[in-house]
Amino acid sequence: MDVKLAFVAALVMVIYAPSLQAKPISLVERCYCRSTMNNIPRNIIQELRIIQTPNCPFQVIAKLKSNKEVCVNPESRWVRLFVRNVINKRKIQKAQLKSLQRSN
Repeated sequence: MDVKLAFVAALVMVIYAPSLQAKPISLVERCYCRSTMNNIPRNIIQELRIIQTPNCPFQVIAKLKSNKEVCVNPESRWVRLFVRNVINKRKIQKAQLKSLQRSN
């Protein structure tokens, strides 16, 4: 009877152990982009995502209209211009928001 109880207890621990549900450290610390593409036609890009993680360099992921995701070289000229434009738009939006708050 003790063997059956030990077996059931071990089975319950395996099924409900939260540590087994988590990803191993080696997978968590991996960079999403291992290789990048330089030339992607801009008309097939649906959106761009920027990912920054502590262990990986600056990463840019393009979601294509076919729902495929590819990593884009963040050093390419068009990506740098895109990021600069996004930053400038956010600065303008913040300035407009501040001026609206001051006028109210």
